[in-house]
Amino acid sequence: MTQNIAFGQEWVPSACTLPTAEQPLRVAEFDALFADTVQSLARPERTRLRLELAFSPEHAARAAELTARENGCCSFFTFTLTIADGSLTLEVAVPQEQVEVLDALQARAGAASASM
Repeated sequence: MTQNIAFGQEWVPSACTLPTAEQPLRVAEFDALFADTVQSLARPERTRLRLELAFSPEHAARAAELTARENGCCSFFTFTLTIADGSLTLEVAVPQEQVEVLDALQARAGAASASM
């Protein structure tokens, strides 16, 4: 299924060090993760997004691996993966100056999870 959210500058800030040719592939990886795992999302603060993911060891490993790679090129992200009581939660935090990137990430997660 094709997403209607454009791959735009709000998603890839100038602080990103991932080579330009690889950026669409990374976005596609996040879209696939979101489509396969996101059950709900919340924005408890302007600079923080909480994603409730479908619980499984495979989903936890996939989210951990992808977010670790993302943190390597966009070090302003803080990813916290919590596994507790049969639940899997991914929290994403950014500094105030990167809120637009988090807005775009939330939009992509919401659109991908809605397409399930």
